[in-house]
Amino acid sequence: MVRTPLTPEERERGERLGQLLREARGGRSMADVAAEAGISAETLRKIETGRAPTPAFFTVAALARALGLSMDDLVGRCVLLKA
Repeated sequence: MVRTPLTPEERERGERLGQLLREARGGRSMADVAAEAGISAETLRKIETGRAPTPAFFTVAALARALGLSMDDLVGRCVLLKA
């Protein structure tokens, strides 16, 4: 299966999400947050660096829960960064 190339907007949105997750993680280690969310540290690294700009909804939800963010808060912060 061939994936459709991402648009510049999708890449930018992935970078914003990664930035928000890095900020929310603060001083916590990537490994600790990933383990709490039930994903690999490598997956979290890819999301935080924008190399995985379109993570699955359930992955984002698990990360939000592990970081103490509501999905509404996460979306709201993404929109604020875009403006």
